[in-house]
Amino acid sequence: MPSSTLSADIKVKHTSYFKDKKADFDYFENWVNQLEKNNERTYERHTVTTSLGNTHVWGLNTHQDYPDTLVIFPGARTTSLIWDFDRGLDNLNHSMKIYLVETNGLPNLSEGNTPEIRSLDYGWWATEVLDGLKIEKAFVAGASFGGLICMKLGIVSPDRIRAAFLLNPGCLQPFSLRLKNLYYNILPILRPSESNVLTFLNKAVFSIPNHQLSPTAEKMLVDYEVFALTRYKDNTQKPYYMNEQLAEVTVDTYLLEGDQDLLFPHQQSIDNAKKHMKSLKEVVVFPHVGHGIETHDKALKFIGKTIQKS
Repeated sequence: MPSSTLSADIKVKHTSYFKDKKADFDYFENWVNQLEKNNERTYERHTVTTSLGNTHVWGLNTHQDYPDTLVIFPGARTTSLIWDFDRGLDNLNHSMKIYLVETNGLPNLSEGNTPEIRSLDYGWWATEVLDGLKIEKAFVAGASFGGLICMKLGIVSPDRIRAAFLLNPGCLQPFSLRLKNLYYNILPILRPSESNVLTFLNKAVFSIPNHQLSPTAEKMLVDYEVFALTRYKDNTQKPYYMNEQLAEVTVDTYLLEGDQDLLFPHQQSIDNAKKHMKSLKEVVVFPHVGHGIETHDKALKFIGKTIQKS
């Protein structure tokens, strides 16, 4: 088993936290229970001790003897369970072990310590997560912030990755400063009401009617976002454009883009990926899909089909 013993000394840069840890953890646990009830399945629970503190990981089929393993990293201000709204992971259509990592520093059950975002420490942390889960080699997938984690991991531990899937990643260009994008993103932060969160989701995250959740899942996402905005003190640095650093990535990488992504407009991400990433295997653009591409059935079907062919 490869190990992280050669890793750099991970340094904590910031710490995020829930305002009332017990009450807020109870709320989140109840939210998870509701998701399990809606999806009619139970998520396995794993806890990994890392240099950033405990990291919580949800699992599906991890005790099965499947040859393929997929490790998922979520976007900023989300939980990895969002990938399974409306049983979205069923769209992979491939039997494999699935680990949904709750990145430290995001509003979830993991500890809130985070490293300097521009260092490679998140890559070393992700290596520690793989070590703790006893995963020798896996496919990895990351949405938005999670795409940056995948690339950091790809730089420091390329031997641990079979292939990486980036979904509207936050590492291929700076956050868009277009007025429309800034308005819809800032609105729920300044006034975190259900209506403002829903406006943000409808205008920036989804692209109705082609890309949307069921009413039940949509309500759960609104509830989670209001909870995260009002109960979590978010000191975590946001993703950045990795630029020439991307050239250090040698693992096979697939870029999945929604053409209605306001946060990171798709064509600029594609141009920058082709400019810097020598290991870019394929680019797929999904029409009428917003930033929350990890909830889009066709994107997950592409991931599952590609893993099957590998």
